[in-house]
Amino acid sequence: MSHLDANEKVWNRLAKENSQFAKVATDEECAQPLLALDRRGWLPGSVKGMDVLCLASGGGWQSILYAVAGANVTVVDISPEMLKRDVQQASERNVHVKAVQASMDDLSQFETSSFDIVHHPVSSCYIPKLKPVYEEVARVLRGSGLYISQHKQPTSLQITERDQRNRYILGVSYYHNDPLPAVQDTAYREEGSVEYLHRWEELVGELCRSGFVIEDFSEPRRGDPKAKPGDFRHRGMFTAPYVRIKARRKTLVEQESSAPSIWIPES
Repeated sequence: MSHLDANEKVWNRLAKENSQFAKVATDEECAQPLLALDRRGWLPGSVKGMDVLCLASGGGWQSILYAVAGANVTVVDISPEMLKRDVQQASERNVHVKAVQASMDDLSQFETSSFDIVHHPVSSCYIPKLKPVYEEVARVLRGSGLYISQHKQPTSLQITERDQRNRYILGVSYYHNDPLPAVQDTAYREEGSVEYLHRWEELVGELCRSGFVIEDFSEPRRGDPKAKPGDFRHRGMFTAPYVRIKARRKTLVEQESSAPSIWIPES
């Protein structure tokens, strides 16, 4: 079974189980949708009339908040069950959301320069290579378009277990390229999914090489000093599980001006 088929199956199951990752937008959140989406001030003051791609983010939360805020929303996800939630919630909220089943590294059904914003929650760990994802996002974004993405940090994915002294063990090599092995510590892993570790040179370097400028960078805190060993919040005090990146698509002029020049000495 391919990683795509395996992960589609896992997320279909999580949707049917009403997983914490399949929580729909609440009335309170819809009252202030941009605040619910973005507490860091990365989004513009209004998204009304903007074309927004919610990438690998089915489940009836992100797409609905953008739609309620007045954006023209397309949501892409590999799981039809997750997308079903977006469609149902859009109907209940009387907003329109276009739902498309696809892998995040193949957006070929969308034309170049189709979107003003691409919002991409934690999901890149389910794809072997990030370069195709970033290149596709760069292609479908308009010049100066905003790309907000969140990823699992590599160190978090290296952890395999917790020892008797409550120390977290890095049991996976930083240079591991194959699907991650099954581990004892599953605090930040989804059961049955096929996941991959992406090093910083890929997370950040490939983003820059794909035509983006990074404008901001944060590590959402998931740790609690009062949490007991075994709780995911305890582990979160020792290694940040996620990283969140705000990036801007370079315009054609910016790309040309940043291209390396060749110096030819006078004869």
